[in-house]
Amino acid sequence: MDANQIKALVQEQKVFFATNATRSIMFRKQMLAKLKTAIRQNESRIIAALYADLNKSRAEAYMSEIGLVYQALTYMEKHIDRLSAPEKVRTPLFLFKAKSEIRHDPYGCVLVVSPWNYPFLLTMQPLIEAMAAGNTVILKPSDYSAHTTAVIACLIEETFAPAYVAVVTGGRQENEALFHQPFDYIFFTGSPAVGKLCMQAASEHLVPVTLELGGKSPAIVDESANIALAARRIVFGKFLNAGQTCVACDHVYVHESKMPALIQQIIHQLSVQGVTLESIGKIINEKHFERVRAYLNDGKVVWGGHVDEATLKIEPTILLPKEGTPVMDEEIFGPILPVLPYENFETLCRQLAQKPHPLAFYLFSRNDDHIRFVKENMPFGGGCINNCVLHLSNENMPFGGLQNSGLGHYHGRYGFQTFTHDKSILSSSDRVDLPFVYGLQKPWKEKVVRLFLK
Repeated sequence: MDANQIKALVQEQKVFFATNATRSIMFRKQMLAKLKTAIRQNESRIIAALYADLNKSRAEAYMSEIGLVYQALTYMEKHIDRLSAPEKVRTPLFLFKAKSEIRHDPYGCVLVVSPWNYPFLLTMQPLIEAMAAGNTVILKPSDYSAHTTAVIACLIEETFAPAYVAVVTGGRQENEALFHQPFDYIFFTGSPAVGKLCMQAASEHLVPVTLELGGKSPAIVDESANIALAARRIVFGKFLNAGQTCVACDHVYVHESKMPALIQQIIHQLSVQGVTLESIGKIINEKHFERVRAYLNDGKVVWGGHVDEATLKIEPTILLPKEGTPVMDEEIFGPILPVLPYENFETLCRQLAQKPHPLAFYLFSRNDDHIRFVKENMPFGGGCINNCVLHLSNENMPFGGLQNSGLGHYHGRYGFQTFTHDKSILSSSDRVDLPFVYGLQKPWKEKVVRLFLK
């Protein structure tokens, strides 16, 4: 699709939005029901596409993508009436006699740009929340996950009119053309580098944006932690989707007294959970495969390190990294886990707080002081205490980054709020009029005003 076609599609959606059809709660419910039916009918195709793109097993495809999409749909089905209802708020006495309310208005024509690592989930979840909020939507899935993008495009085309929901396929050229369109809202998931380009382009039309980015999300395992449990959950959170998860545990700091035990338990858990070179998901393409493989040279490999160029797979690897190497400066986004010792907990935390704020932060500890310190002082998008990754699966909590790891959030009611503008309305009586607000030039009026505003 060229720039002129994209421009025409945006205009078509703006015209449809102006009919106010999407403002109807009944319409939104019907459209969400249609989407759920279409997903159920295409489940096998979605699973096959995720396997072709990322070598995801059926269980992983359902748990980490399709099942979470159903959860998002179920949440909106249950809560859309409450979320959409006008909100009455208190009116101060000096505005007597009046009523105040907040209405949750859809923005209009929304662009959702999604990544390749969870290509179905990260396309559908913001779509569901944008639809529930009453918007029209243009989706731009990644061209890297070509099989899943093709299924999404077919599913959407068969289910919705393009004036309501449409898919634009392609690569960088299409992204560039979309970013410069006068959308009413842009929701972007991807790298900080492209996120900056998106935000810069959106500024031309003063389009509000949500940026879901990434970063180097650390885990800390202190001396009080349950080492076996920490290893089990770190292995799950790190090597899910071959490490290609925005909230994956990028690297681990472990108290120096527990480092040998943690490494031993991680190796044990790799065996128990069956995470091997043969079973692990593949790296999305050759470019990223070579990027991740290069990190194997940035330290001492204590486990793993084998690669399969034919299948684009890298064995789960434990690495003792060298200082100042790329593996400790760049987001790994692959199945390589650097493990580093630390001596003092608060010193480590204060050092981490000075780095770019991560999307996620994980602490494994039974020490209440350490847990309290992380909760109260550490800057990050979201995280877990004694777990890894799973905070994003709770629809009742916002998911999003902070500064370099993102701008804004979504999931559940927070996603609904992201795609709506809170419009404040004061409805005043035309029968009662307090005279003190008029003629403020009179000296005695100040005393009256001070009685009400204090």
